[in-house]
Parts: sequence; C-alpha cells; structure tokens
Amino acid sequence: MRLTTFWARMAAHFGEAYADSFARDHVMSELGGRTVHQALDAGWEVKRVWRAVCAAVDVPADLR
Repeated sequence: MRLTTFWARMAAHFGEAYADSFARDHVMSELGGRTVHQALDAGWEVKRVWRAVCAAVDVPADLR
C-alpha cells in the first residue's frame, strides 16, 4: 500500500480534519504503544499500520 492511499483511506474514514489528529494523538496497542505517525516514522509497513487502524476503530469493510 502506498502512503498516499493510506492517508486517503484515513481521510475517508475519519474526515480530512480529524485523520491527522487521530494519527498524531491516538496511541494504539496494535502498534506497540505507538501512534500512527510514530509507527510510520519507525519504519512500520504502511499496510500493517492500516490494518492496525482498522482493528482499533472498526473500519467498515468497504474502506479496508
């Protein structure tokens, strides 16, 4: 998955304004106690981060 696709999916689920806020502030156990930004900065695979987001907030199947 490309990073642009990831951010498009985040915006589709959370809305443009809230997607970055969620990614910056929400610490997830699925990411080893990291935020989305921290996980991506640490080199986590984008698809793995997206799957963690999907699991944490129950993203609808059509956005997965």
